[in-house]
Amino acid sequence: MRGVSLWRGLVGLEQTAIEDVELEPVAAGRAGALVVHVRPMARRRGRCGVCRRRCPGYDDGAGRRRWRSLDQGTTVTFLEADAPRVDCAEHGVVVAHVPWARHGAGHTHAFDQQVAWLAVRTSKSAVCELMRVAWRTVGAIIERVWADFDAAVDRLAGLRRIGVDEVSYKRGQKFLMVVVDHDTGRLVWAAEGRTKATLRRFFDLLGEDRCAQITHVSADGAGWITEVAAERCPQAVRCADPFHVVKWANEALSRVRIDAWNEARALARTEPRLAGWAGHHQPTPGRDRARKLKGSRFALWKNPENLTDKQQTKLAWIATSDPRLYRAYLLKEGLRLIFRMPHDEAVPALDRWISWARRCRVPAFVDLARRIVNHKDQILAAIEHGLSNGPVESVNTKIRLLTRVAFGFKSAHALIALAMLNLGGYQPSLPRPILTHRSVRRVEI
Repeated sequence: MRGVSLWRGLVGLEQTAIEDVELEPVAAGRAGALVVHVRPMARRRGRCGVCRRRCPGYDDGAGRRRWRSLDQGTTVTFLEADAPRVDCAEHGVVVAHVPWARHGAGHTHAFDQQVAWLAVRTSKSAVCELMRVAWRTVGAIIERVWADFDAAVDRLAGLRRIGVDEVSYKRGQKFLMVVVDHDTGRLVWAAEGRTKATLRRFFDLLGEDRCAQITHVSADGAGWITEVAAERCPQAVRCADPFHVVKWANEALSRVRIDAWNEARALARTEPRLAGWAGHHQPTPGRDRARKLKGSRFALWKNPENLTDKQQTKLAWIATSDPRLYRAYLLKEGLRLIFRMPHDEAVPALDRWISWARRCRVPAFVDLARRIVNHKDQILAAIEHGLSNGPVESVNTKIRLLTRVAFGFKSAHALIALAMLNLGGYQPSLPRPILTHRSVRRVEI
């Protein structure tokens, strides 16, 4: 057949012989397809589809089958070939290896590569419409592409400082455990679940020698993460993320504010209503206090340097009308400022803050003081080494965006593969062209 080399380059085939090319006629409700009849070169035949070792033949399998290839213009293209089975000593009876597709796949390498590239860079609808495949097919392709990347690259090599956290998906019903390399900011591992057993799987994969090379482990202060890290990496410095520690203080402050608001509402229910003009009731002190406290959340949460004039006025009103709530606000700000101090100044400052919180007569901050004492060493280690879970939280935010893109995948494996391809530093590339000038000249002759 004329133009064999040209067709091989157009379809993106290597180590493959082309027997024939035909255009199927247009049928009712179905457009015609371009079918390229191929076979592996002699040295590629009779190999196990899993390990690719040469094996004795078993039978002819289910006969000829097709693999979806990249479209030629607007025409859907398939590769068609025999699919014999071989008897592998290790894997048993399996379909023989073909050089143009992965084992068990219904698409060629070039098709998988382009779908993975599009899935990383474009929207869900764009991938499905451009490639003319279902979204679940995209998920299966992403898993195959990531499996090849994972087998070819040792992504856990050279880990020294890691951050551990969990991120929710499926409307908060399920969780992924993620591990990020602080030195590169890359996602290095992810798995479904948020238990000790899940985290132990990461350290089992890492191995004892590499666990001994870990110098720092940062987390959000969860006790079970600290316990597993201490068990597997006893030499590593364990750091509590400053963002989460300040978040604990904000949660305690919110409880104090809600308690003050509920007290004001209870007082308002006991006050008589005062008639005003046009049938309106004049605001009573209790109702006015409840209304102002309800709108004070952002004034209490924001950093002082970011407050608007209206929020500063609100904060000044709280200082004069509710000393307990204002004391809670000062405790939150005092804890936040400790993380801006050098380590030698932060140590006595944290001790003073704990002493202040213990005797502040605000139950939420008394409980927070106990929690801070339990994590004191980790908090000071985070200040000393300047380590936080910021890179991990950044990865979590991107994974939450990917969960919206990955909605409809059958399992979490496709979501994890998509996250690793996006955030693991191994983004797929487009299929490389193999058409040469020599092939073109051969057609012209």
